[in-house]
Amino acid sequence: MNKSDLIDAMAESAGITKAAAKKALECMLSEIQGSLKKGNRVSLVGFGSWSVSMRAARDGRNPQTGATIKIKAKNVVKFKAGSDLSGSVN
Repeated sequence: MNKSDLIDAMAESAGITKAAAKKALECMLSEIQGSLKKGNRVSLVGFGSWSVSMRAARDGRNPQTGATIKIKAKNVVKFKAGSDLSGSVN
């Protein structure tokens, strides 16, 4: 399922227009992204939670040449599925 499929499904399920479903989805994603950008954790009970953690700088290897390269430190987004979501796929 891609974004447009999700918008179609949301519109049909909620009985709203595709434009309204698209606006709601984009607003939700924007708010999650903004909260994560601030370093906050986002939790939807039963569905899952997103958090940001710091990945330390490290040495890596170029697979073509074997040369050692420096990989910069960066923030990474992590998602942990909630119990309801995990239970629904098993």
